[in-house]
Amino acid sequence: MATNTNAVAPSDDTARAMNAIRSIVRALRLNTRSIEGKLGISLAQLFVLQQLVDKPAESLNELAERTATHQSSVSVVVRRLVDRGLVTRLASTADRRRVQIALTPAGESMLRGAPPTVQSDLMHGMSRMTPQQRSTLSELLETWIMASGIDLAAPPMMFEDEPHARAGSG
Repeated sequence: MATNTNAVAPSDDTARAMNAIRSIVRALRLNTRSIEGKLGISLAQLFVLQQLVDKPAESLNELAERTATHQSSVSVVVRRLVDRGLVTRLASTADRRRVQIALTPAGESMLRGAPPTVQSDLMHGMSRMTPQQRSTLSELLETWIMASGIDLAAPPMMFEDEPHARAGSG
């Protein structure tokens, strides 16, 4: 049996970081199964619905800010929620170029008794950190991801399928 002589034993810090990532992924996986089984929608879809509970979003960009994701990613989720009749997209009364996103009665009904999402828990946890801690964590995670060769460009919302490539794009 050949051994890799270039292999380096992971440090305690590497193990701690990998355990933290595994804990997040496990929590997301379990939360996803629970939500899909109970509600029949994805974790990302429930998270978006929960962001609309207190007030409609005045634009996709505002909703992207609330969900801490890219506008293109939240747009895919909103489209799926509209298709299911859980949210509406209406031209804003203040600016016809903008689209207001709001819960429908069916969306409100679905939220009654819905479990909390891990994304909400993670965002709440981040809000309890100092601005410097949040900045340091963000910078270090981005550095780690780039050093690992993983693309940081606008990933979809957590545990939401990638949008299908458009026909003819290249």
